[in-house]
Amino acid sequence: MNPLLESRALLTRRAFFGRSALGLGTAALASLLGRNAFAAGMNLATRRGVPGLPDLPHFAPKAKRVIYLFQNGAPSHVDLFDYKPMLRQWHGKQIPDEVAGGKRFSTMTGNQTARPVLGEITNFAQHGKSGAWVSDFLPQTAGIADDLCFVKSLHTEAVNHAPAITFFLTGSEMAGRPSMGAWLSYGLGSETEDLPAFVVMTSRDKEASCGQIFYDFYWGSGFLPTKYQGVAFRGSGDPVLYLSNPNGLSREMRRGMLDDLAHLNAIKHEEFGDPEIATRIAQYEMAYRMQASVPELTDFSNEPASVLEMYGPEVKRQGTYAYNCLMARRLAERGVRFIQVMHAGWDQHRNLNTQLKIQCQDTDGPSAALVRDLKQRGLLEDTLVIWGGEFGRTPFLQGKIEEVKQWGRDHHPYAFTLWLAGAGVKPGISYGATDEFGFNAVENRVHVHDFQATVLHLLGINHERLTYKFQGRNFRLTDVHGNVVKDILA
Repeated sequence: MNPLLESRALLTRRAFFGRSALGLGTAALASLLGRNAFAAGMNLATRRGVPGLPDLPHFAPKAKRVIYLFQNGAPSHVDLFDYKPMLRQWHGKQIPDEVAGGKRFSTMTGNQTARPVLGEITNFAQHGKSGAWVSDFLPQTAGIADDLCFVKSLHTEAVNHAPAITFFLTGSEMAGRPSMGAWLSYGLGSETEDLPAFVVMTSRDKEASCGQIFYDFYWGSGFLPTKYQGVAFRGSGDPVLYLSNPNGLSREMRRGMLDDLAHLNAIKHEEFGDPEIATRIAQYEMAYRMQASVPELTDFSNEPASVLEMYGPEVKRQGTYAYNCLMARRLAERGVRFIQVMHAGWDQHRNLNTQLKIQCQDTDGPSAALVRDLKQRGLLEDTLVIWGGEFGRTPFLQGKIEEVKQWGRDHHPYAFTLWLAGAGVKPGISYGATDEFGFNAVENRVHVHDFQATVLHLLGINHERLTYKFQGRNFRLTDVHGNVVKDILA
């Protein structure tokens, strides 16, 4: 094809308007290039991070960063946090129709006519000065009860995993919206230039009993520029692919190649005005800086033995939940804005009697260790830690009461528990309550959008004002809903 004709063919309507309004885009790109083109000679100590939107935060934040310990598959609230003596009293009896009648469940129990109540399979006790009820399957979590805020009246709308997780992380059950970490990267920027603003790590139960999949859109940027999406660290080998230079390519040569690429991309950006070209430049530069920052980040040799012991025996094994929790603390202290640690294995439909205890053993110690570790380093004061899943589990049994080895619980969106700790949250309280069966949230109900609005509030953001115009509409994380849960704020 004739080069001139090809150039005209590539000039789309969007590109045309982009070229006619390049003032701010070109200035931003020039700023990016000016900061990054000489990265090799910069003093790391002088870097001040990457700014976000000019009007953020809207008010003084309590939290600077978030560590979200997302428990894929939905932990059973009635076996772990929401003590209900009525369950044992009614064990084996049909749950009353006035409690469960007319409710929507997954296909696994949707047509199940017999719904016998299943008493909790753990033992509960009260802990700390707060007297929080915690299962004996979570002794380490019980030990930090006075540092935690238990929200026991969460409720959601989705009854299946992927839509429910997507709803929690993006504000919509359908994939395609920006995730919470992407919104924060966009709005607040980063405290560091040497690591991404938004990092994701995943792990799963060793028995592989849970078939939950980690979809990329759980940490995607949606319609925001892709530079705001989460960077997923791998569970084996180099955390990020291609960090190492090929044999024979020095760091100086790599620097020269990136400078040349940046120049070529800048020409292309001026021609088409595509923001993804600026993203490409930024990602090349981030990869270059991560070649130096990631090896130091993943080197645990300077961690005291007492700290490693606190996280448990799996802490040095890459890809485990314990390893990811320690990595989360190291990322937090290096200025990463949002750290999403996702662990699958809680979907106990037919193996509650065996798998729940194993899952708790894998996650209890590292979760509590992270809170203790942040606290002893003074980081808990401005770090928000969240622990919870996408919904709860049914107080009634999935299956038959006589099949003890196959006891399980189905998905339950009507009430469940999560906990928060750290910046701006009242410690040592339990907020909200469910009915006597742990079935419905009945006191101080907290919707998913309320939870999201509260997280943004702790970061100094008015959730109604952090918006992005897409396809003619201003979108936000909380859609058109959400109220800050002020009663849990310190």
